[in-house]
Amino acid sequence: MPAEWAPQSGVMMTWPHAAGDWAAVLPDVEPVFFSIALHIAHRESLFINCATASQRDQLRASLIQSGAPQDHLFMAVVPSNDTWARDYGPLTVFEHGRPRLLNFHFNGWGNKYPAQADNTITTQLAGSGRFGTTVLEQIDLVLEGGSIESDGDGTLLTTSRCLLHPQRNPGYTREMLARKLGALLGGERLLWLEHGGLAGDDTDGHIDMLARFCDAATIVYQSCSESGYEWYQELKAMEDELRQLRTVQGEPYRLLALPWPGAKFAADGARLPASYANFLVINDAVLLPGYDDPADSEAARLLQCAFPHREIVQIPCSALIQQYGSLHCLTMQFPKGVEFRASIT
Repeated sequence: MPAEWAPQSGVMMTWPHAAGDWAAVLPDVEPVFFSIALHIAHRESLFINCATASQRDQLRASLIQSGAPQDHLFMAVVPSNDTWARDYGPLTVFEHGRPRLLNFHFNGWGNKYPAQADNTITTQLAGSGRFGTTVLEQIDLVLEGGSIESDGDGTLLTTSRCLLHPQRNPGYTREMLARKLGALLGGERLLWLEHGGLAGDDTDGHIDMLARFCDAATIVYQSCSESGYEWYQELKAMEDELRQLRTVQGEPYRLLALPWPGAKFAADGARLPASYANFLVINDAVLLPGYDDPADSEAARLLQCAFPHREIVQIPCSALIQQYGSLHCLTMQFPKGVEFRASIT
């Protein structure tokens, strides 16, 4: 499984619509989706799942009018429950230099939410030829893309709270999952974090909200400076765990602590999971969520240290965390070698 910073062919998103969870806040959230889409389309292909043909046509026209290269835009009309493409989109692995898509089972983050439509999106796209000649393999295992990180060099990073959740793969032990994922994703070793979490995160601790590889020797992570925060001790324990991890060469990782944004709340007063770790690496750039917070600029500065040769583009994402996810959660990248096709055959 390649690292996210490997050259990419494109990124997949699923657009919000009036029949989904975003219905009440579409005017607030669609501009965020549009900004993410436009920055991606300027640098690589963009594949968007749309709810209706009308939405597809209007969105294509708007993106082109805003400067998106027409030949970078690929769209399909397909039913969806939600917009978190990271967790139901396929994972790509390479075997003998050729890409293969792995379609894991998606059960709504441990049967928390309806997921039947989302779980079939990848199969529908592949069945209608939208991934060209790239082979799709169905995997009888629950795994969300946001729950696993790869350094592209044989090391995977995850959290035990998510992968070992009883509503995902009951009957699987830690050792069984490690062997299975190692074989499927080419992971020579799987590093487990036992601690960490964010209030309002309903994924049971996805790694892409907590800690991310930036190269094979560097991990950035979401730190916490709010001592009264309910997950403060857990995040401090995660920090200690990260200090104990070692690279393949036996060296400590270079650790970069992302700043802690101020408290963000939903209309009902619930704490929302704002994390700077939920960034997306694309060709020549990193898209970083911002939360209209004084810490935004420090997060951008720190991420520039982690990715010195890429442009850091900060996108206001306060609207996204109203549904408990952020920028990375909305997207699934495809490495170079995976092809998109424009029309359903």
